[in-house]
Order: sequence, then C-alpha cells, then structure tokens
Amino acid sequence: MNLLTKAAITLIALVFLGIGGFVLAYDWLFEVLPPSITLRLPNLDPPVTESLPAPAIAPAVANLSEPIVIPGLADPTKLPTPIPPTATATLAPTATTSHTETVVEPTETSIPPTATAIPPTPTPTPIPLPSAYLIDGIVNVPQSFNNCGPANLSIVLSYFNDDTTQATAADYLKPNPNDRNVSPWQINDYVNGQTGLRSTAHSGGTLEIIKALVAQGLPVVIERGADFNNGEGWYGHYLTVYGYDDSAETLIAMDTYGEGGWSAEGRVLSYAEIEETWKHFNYTFYVVYPEAQEAKVLEILGPTLTDKEAMWMNTIERAQAEIAEDNADKWAWFNLGTSYTSLGVLMQELGEPDQAQLYYEQGAAAYDQARSLDLPWRMLWYQQRPYMAYFRVGRYQDVLDLANATLETRGGQNVEETFYWKGNALSSMGDARGAGEAYRAALKVNSNFYYAQLALDYLTRDGG
Repeated sequence: MNLLTKAAITLIALVFLGIGGFVLAYDWLFEVLPPSITLRLPNLDPPVTESLPAPAIAPAVANLSEPIVIPGLADPTKLPTPIPPTATATLAPTATTSHTETVVEPTETSIPPTATAIPPTPTPTPIPLPSAYLIDGIVNVPQSFNNCGPANLSIVLSYFNDDTTQATAADYLKPNPNDRNVSPWQINDYVNGQTGLRSTAHSGGTLEIIKALVAQGLPVVIERGADFNNGEGWYGHYLTVYGYDDSAETLIAMDTYGEGGWSAEGRVLSYAEIEETWKHFNYTFYVVYPEAQEAKVLEILGPTLTDKEAMWMNTIERAQAEIAEDNADKWAWFNLGTSYTSLGVLMQELGEPDQAQLYYEQGAAAYDQARSLDLPWRMLWYQQRPYMAYFRVGRYQDVLDLANATLETRGGQNVEETFYWKGNALSSMGDARGAGEAYRAALKVNSNFYYAQLALDYLTRDGG
C-alpha cells in the first residue's frame, strides 16, 4: 500500500469520525441549550413517522351517503345512532387495578375553574352587522419561544387596559417554557380567575359569530392549524381577529409569530382559508370582555354555544355534514371524535354512565377513522381527547401507541398530558411502577398540572 493510499484511508476515517462526533455533539447541544436557540437549528432528529400511528386493524369505512341521525337538541336524552363498528382493542387489559375506577381525568382545562358557568340564554334575534369593521387600538406583540397562547392573550388584555404581559401569563399557564400547548380553556380560566375581565371559550364557532363579536369591539382569539413553510410541517397556532370585510371576504388578524415573518401590521386572510384551518381545531375560539358586556356576548353566542350539550351536538352535526361531503376529511373525523368524547364527559358529570359510555365508543370509532387518514404527528400536542376516548373503552394499548409516538419527538416530550394518559393506561394494565414514572414526568413538564399529582397521590396512597 503506497503512501497516497494510506493518506486517503486516513482522511476518510477522520471524516467519518468527525461526522460522528458532530452528530453526538449536536444532539448534546439540543439538551443543554435553551429552546429559543435550538428552535433555529436544523433538526437532525425528525419524527419516526410523518403522521400518528393508525389503528392496528384498519377501521371499517363508514357509508355516509345518508347523514348519521343525531339526537334532537329538543330531546337530548335520546341515545345517538352509533357509527359503524370498528376494530376492538389491540391489547386486552391485564391485571386491572382499582385505579381504573378512580382515575382523575382532565376536562377542557388544566387549571381549577374559578368562573361560574354561563347559563343558556334565549334564542337571539339576528343583529344586522356592518359590511366591514376594524377595531382600533389592537397592538401586536412578537411572541417569545413557543408562546403564542400567552402572547395572543396579552394582546387582548392590553386592549382592555390590563398590563399583563405574555411572560406573566406564561409563568402561570406554562411554567415550563418548553411546554408545547396552552388550551383555550386554560386561558379562559386564567382570565376569569386572575384578571378583572371575563372570558368564555367554545367550539363550533362561525364566521358570523366572529364578525358579530368584532362589530361590538371585542377581538376574538381562534386556534387554527398552520404550516409556516419552514420544513417543520403542521403546527397549532393562535390568531387574534380584530376586523373583517365582507366585500373582500377577509378577516384581519394579529399574528404573534408571523407566517413569513413577524409584522406589527395585521394579516389579511380569506374567509375560505380561515374556515379550512380553523376546522383543524373544531372551530374553537375564546373571547375576553368586560363584565358590563356579558349580556351582549351571551346574546351573540346564543344557546347553541352557551349550553354545553347543545354545543357538542352542534359540532357533531357539523362534522357529519363535512364527512358526508368528503369521507376522507381527517379533520372532520377527528372533530367528530372530540365532540362525541366531550359529550361522554358531560354525561358522566351528569350521572349518566351508560349514555356516556356510548358516546365514548362513538368517539373512539371516529378517531379510528381519523387516524387511518394520516393525522399530523404533532396533533396530540394540542388535542388530547383521543386518549380519553380509548381509555374509557378499555383500549389501553391504543393510548400507549399514541403516547409513545408523541414522545418520540423532542417537542412531544414537553406535553404533560401525554405522560398523564400514558400513566393512566399503564396503571390500568397493572404496571404501577411505570404509571408512577409517567405521572412524575408529567409534573416535571408542568408542576401545576394537578391531575397528575392527584393520580400519583392515589397510586402511592399505600406507600407504593
């Protein structure tokens, strides 16, 4: 072997060693640097899959040439017509512990609610709206890392002369800056409990409701899907809507991140784009208002939104109509699952366990359909109802499959609900040690996530 060949082999070996060392160092940097910096680094650890795992056995495709019958709002005690049956659990529950019967489940909020529930109101008389309206005095703020929830809230609070900053709100709502999600219901409870203003959050919103609230001088915060065109794929994102123009069919909204770059000016988005991306979150929104305007807010929302059962019935009907138009609409199937599962929670709270169980079964069936249509891998960062549906019908392996898929990514490791539901599934399958580790991991992500603390206290009540 001549000298030149030896030198070439040595150079190649050094290159491979250098690449290996760089990859190891790069991974270490992600562990030690703050997320505000690592967010800007190329991701050498992409998700194992580009979508959430589908059910182990493909669900039967529903025939929706005829809309599924939904119980009438005037007679909510009727049981709904089931979705066509799908696969049963991929793993039968084993050695079920008593924890299954006492699991503490988070509802729409992870903060103890402080506000009194809004009572149903009479059917409102339609209010004539101006063809265009723009609220003056809305000031945009650039969000800090992973902080669009608190940032949008600070925009609205500032408009009402409340000086709460996004940092102050985040300290309460997500004490861990890596926490990937703050739900509208968490924000809603924060406003009602920690400020002098009022707030109400709902799913099933419409453009007409947004416009009616804006025309009363009330900005509306919506949660929608977004792709920032940076190669990272789908995210959830908040926008603060403060204007509209019917002639151009556009909404005007503040964007704290800025798809294409942050700007102090509002973004103009078409009605069609808003409808499509808002669907990703079941048309969910919240509105903050002074207490003096509560009667007007309730009038605009009407009983379809202020009564929880009516609201979820409405979102079921809406999702089914969308599925009837496109049976491969994964967002509509997911929303259908969320709405059925949320009705199950409501029936459980009202002491109707049989009806609740039927809703959970329908929710799981709808989620099966959605999962078979390639849901984004970040989906469960923001919306965790599938865990509840599968858990309540005894499909613990599905809970674990979804939780583990979410935990395969760095961002997914900063969603406390993922660890919480993994803990519930493990406990119900007889793995108390694994469940305890999962609950502790949830509390490490968010020390204020009291559901995990309650579950851990129950699990270790006898010194386990």
